[in-house]
Amino acid sequence: MADAPLDAPLEEQLAAARAALERGDYGRVVRLLEPLAREHPSATGTGAEIQLLLATAWMGQGDNARAMVCCRLIKRCRDATLRAQAQDLLTVLEAPALERPRDWSITLPDLGSAEAMGSQMQQLARSRRPNKPPPPPPPPVGPTRAPVGFALLALVLLLLTVLLGGCMEVRTELAFKGPGRLQIAHGLISAGAQPPPWARQFSQILQSQGFRPTPTGAAAPAPGDWQQRLQSPVLAAPRALELLARNLSDAAQLAGITLPAPELRLQERNWLVGVHQTLDLAVDLREVQPLPGFSAAVELSPTSSGAVQHAGPEPAQALPGQQSLLWPLRFGARNTLQLSCWRWSGLGLGGLLIAAGLGLVLALERLRRLLGFGLPELPA
Repeated sequence: MADAPLDAPLEEQLAAARAALERGDYGRVVRLLEPLAREHPSATGTGAEIQLLLATAWMGQGDNARAMVCCRLIKRCRDATLRAQAQDLLTVLEAPALERPRDWSITLPDLGSAEAMGSQMQQLARSRRPNKPPPPPPPPVGPTRAPVGFALLALVLLLLTVLLGGCMEVRTELAFKGPGRLQIAHGLISAGAQPPPWARQFSQILQSQGFRPTPTGAAAPAPGDWQQRLQSPVLAAPRALELLARNLSDAAQLAGITLPAPELRLQERNWLVGVHQTLDLAVDLREVQPLPGFSAAVELSPTSSGAVQHAGPEPAQALPGQQSLLWPLRFGARNTLQLSCWRWSGLGLGGLLIAAGLGLVLALERLRRLLGFGLPELPA
């Protein structure tokens, strides 16, 4: 297919460049878009799209330096989506190259020596008598080893994904809003002004499930860091615990790991004057190794440290100045937490005080009659 003429409409030239990029014809992409890049500044949406296509073409040709220049020019664009795509591409380009171990590759012998060896073997076979039995099969080279290389490669890719996304802190908040009512919130904090790809995708999933952005809590991030807090409506306890388990599963799938289903159980017993609650949480993270710069925690409110029956392997600590507990999660271990507390009812306590006051009045009246004063009378 011939190149699109330079005087063709802009959309036709961009369509021809995209088609060439899909076929892997990077040279044609460069020839089509370099004249357009000089005519359209990178601050405009069209110019930024042209620079993004050029950066992909330069990557295909192995010229990463020119690709990084194109990505940096897109930072002037007013379109946040194009800027985010350019930042993701620039992060991949600036990532350090991993050195491949020698035992991961196979070295083929020289073809010339192989042909000479083959001819010698043929001559040796002709010199043998026809009735001689065929040679025995070659001996085994040893026991088959487990594919450790693939496991190491998967672990390196997982670590590289997290490190490219920057330092990340995830805090899940579980608030008790009344008997049988819970509210969930997820706080995401990342180093840098832009969110990493994992946080951006997780935020989109949460918003599709009914979470809404809310003002951040008391823990403010460092200057220049990105922070977002997404909160669900107040839900019935079974529905809230089911949603929380689904959120944990979605977060693990985005990170490319598989985790056992978390154990979440809330038991409540109403005694009129209050509700006795028992909460059991178990999150199995034994399949996840500790990741540098990545932390996760669960915050529960309102509650106090006296409600903690068991917490491990990390202890649950009370936040200063708040009726909340912060329970850090440890990677590479099974995290368990058990709470037992009372949620007092104002209506129930008021009714109990009224009943006690009425009983006290009746007891005093009975004592008066026993002393011979009789029933109280109105004045004459």
